Amino acid sequence: MQPEIIPRNAHAVSRADISEYALKVLYRLKKAGFAAYLVGGGVRDLLLRHQPKDFDVATDATPEDVKKLFRNCRLIGRRFRLAHVHFGRDIIEVATFRAQHRDGDEDGVMTDGMILRDNVFGSLEEDAFRRDFTVNALYYNIEDFSIVDYTGGMADLAQQRLRMIGDPDVRIQEDPVRLLRALRFAAKLDFSLDSELEAMFARHGERLLDVPPARLFEEMLKLFMSGQAVQTFELLLKYGLFQFLFPQTAELLETDDGYTRRFIEAGLANTDRRIQDEKPVTPFFLFGVLLWPPVQQQAALLREQEESELQALYQAGRDVVQQQTRRITIPKRFTLPMKETWQMQARLVKRQGKRAVRLLEQSRFRAGYDFLLLRKQAGEPLDELCEWWTEFQQADEKIQREMLQAVSPGTKSKRGRRRRKKRT
Repeated sequence: MQPEIIPRNAHAVSRADISEYALKVLYRLKKAGFAAYLVGGGVRDLLLRHQPKDFDVATDATPEDVKKLFRNCRLIGRRFRLAHVHFGRDIIEVATFRAQHRDGDEDGVMTDGMILRDNVFGSLEEDAFRRDFTVNALYYNIEDFSIVDYTGGMADLAQQRLRMIGDPDVRIQEDPVRLLRALRFAAKLDFSLDSELEAMFARHGERLLDVPPARLFEEMLKLFMSGQAVQTFELLLKYGLFQFLFPQTAELLETDDGYTRRFIEAGLANTDRRIQDEKPVTPFFLFGVLLWPPVQQQAALLREQEESELQALYQAGRDVVQQQTRRITIPKRFTLPMKETWQMQARLVKRQGKRAVRLLEQSRFRAGYDFLLLRKQAGEPLDELCEWWTEFQQADEKIQREMLQAVSPGTKSKRGRRRRKKRT
C-alpha cells in the first residue's frame, strides 16, 4: 500500500519544536544506516500546534542494535520490548517496527484474541497498521522531514475525529485497554469518536476485567493526571466503563442523592487546576477522592455498631482498599497516606486542648484539610469547621489560643507547679 507523503513545506512540524535529545537519537540511527522516524503523540501534537509531552522514535533497528549505538540505553519490557535512551531525567523511547503475529511466532503470544507478548518485528507499513488510532500513526521522517501517512491520519486530524485502525472488534480484543486510551485521547484532544469505535464500548467494556490490575493502575494515572480528569470521568460514565474500574464507587453513583458525583467532580477539578498551574499532584489524593464515598458509607455502618469515628474510618478504609485492589493494584506507598487522609477527617473535628496544634504539625494535615474542603464543596454541612481551620492556620499564637479557648470554654491553661526543695 502506498502511503501519502506530506512534504516539509506542507505541514507544521519543525525541528525547532522537537526535543534535542530526540533529534540526537534520530540522527545517530540515520547515520548508522537505520530508518528513523518520530512517531505517535509527538507528531500528532506538533501538527495540532500543541507542546508534546513525550517524543517517541520508531526504527528498523532491533532493541539490541539500539543498545549498541547508545551507551546510555536500557532495554525494558517483556510483553513489548523497548529501548529507553536516557539523557539525564529525559528518556527517548525507541521501538522497533512491529508486524502482525503469524502462526508459530514465539515472540508473539495471544490468548482469546488478547496480545500477551508483542515482539514480532516488521516493516514501516506493517508498523503503521499495528498502531491503535489513525492520528497516532503519523511518521516524521528525519531523512527528508516529510510526514508519512498510511492510514488517513492527516484527514482525521483535520476533522478532529478519533478513528481506530483496522477492524475495531479485533483491535479491542487484542488489547481492551484501547477503550481507555480512546476516551483519554477524546478528552485530551476534544475529538469526537468514530461511530464504529463508539459501538465497541457496550460490546467489549467487560473485557477490562481481564486486564491485569497492575497495568490498570498505570492507565488510571494517565487518565486522571493529564489535565482533563473531569472530562475523562464524564466519558467513562457515558460509555459505561467506570463500573469495571471502581465498582464500589459506581454502585453509589447509581443509588445516592448525587453526593458521590459532586464530590468526585470537585476533587478531579481540583486536580486539573493544579496540573494547569504546574503544581504537584499525587496519586494517593486522587485515589482517595475516587474511593471516599464507599469508605464513608461503610464507616457510617460501623458507627452504628458503636465503633468510634476514627476506628470506623480505619476499618472501612482497609476493607474498601482490599476490595478495590482486586480490580486496580494501588501500591502500598499510596494506600498508606490515602488511609491517613481519610482518618484525618475524624481528627479534624476534635480541636480541643493541644490537638489542633499537633494536627498542624502532622505531614498529612494539608491533604486532610483539602479533603475537608472538597466535602464541604460537595454539600456536606462543614462550613463552620472549614472556616475555623482556614483561620487557625493563618492566625498568630495569641489568636490561636483564643480560638482554642472558644471551642473548649471549660478548660483553663495549667501552670506548672514548683517543687518544694526537700529539707536536709
